[in-house]
Amino acid sequence: MNQSKYRGQKIAFLTQHGKQEVVAAALEPVLGCEVIHVSGYDTDLLGSFTRDVPRSGTQLDAARRKARKGMELAGLKIGLASEGSFSTDPYTGMMPWNREIMVLIDDELGIEVVGMAQGSTIAGQILTANWDDVEQFVRKLGFPQQQVVMRPQSEKDPRFIKGIGSWEKLGDAFTNLQMEADNRKVFVEPDLRAFASPTRMSHIAHASEDLAQRILSCCPQCAAPGFSVVQRQPGLPCELCGTPTTTYLSETLRCVLCKHEEMRQRQDLQYADPRHCPQCNP
Repeated sequence: MNQSKYRGQKIAFLTQHGKQEVVAAALEPVLGCEVIHVSGYDTDLLGSFTRDVPRSGTQLDAARRKARKGMELAGLKIGLASEGSFSTDPYTGMMPWNREIMVLIDDELGIEVVGMAQGSTIAGQILTANWDDVEQFVRKLGFPQQQVVMRPQSEKDPRFIKGIGSWEKLGDAFTNLQMEADNRKVFVEPDLRAFASPTRMSHIAHASEDLAQRILSCCPQCAAPGFSVVQRQPGLPCELCGTPTTTYLSETLRCVLCKHEEMRQRQDLQYADPRHCPQCNP
């Protein structure tokens, strides 16, 4: 385990959405580093959840661009960035799902390490001319802790008010936007920026913790940080009948620098739950 590579090092972290405290709390005590909050650049220019600026490339591409911009502004060779995405869950395809990644770029070592966390999240939208409908909807979201975005007319209207996090602002926005809408209707949805979404902020904290543990895992060949799991192989035997299941049996770990690989047998479980067995639960 490498506990000293980033001890005393300054790491740039560009954000305008209030992520710096949870990220620093996850990384600084474990790595001994100092997370430098970088501002002065509108990260929504790289893609926004209000859909007025589309994100180009993948989730990881966007995180890399943020990290590079933070490093440039801070004049540092090590940088961090966070990026989130929203979809449906990978299990049933029915539940709203949030995936957060945290990337560390270290130009001194020439490495990139990525941490990740994911889980269920809030979602929904409403188009209505009725205040009672709005009130009921935002309460289900967890308002005012979970903030909202409102638009006149429809989901596609380019006019919007974001960062609505109090009942007074909600009421004022509803009244004003109704007056701007030909159909007198207002569209309401969650504000998915990190500071406006407690669920998302929790996932960012977990992604930061995952990143810290990956950084502490060092390659047995070259000692570079970031020796971590890249693939899992199924086949753990069923507890009842011994049939190989979809539950993973072993993991492949790879170095981010020299690309050395090792396969390691799972140690925490000997048998799989029969629910995952093709014989016991076809």
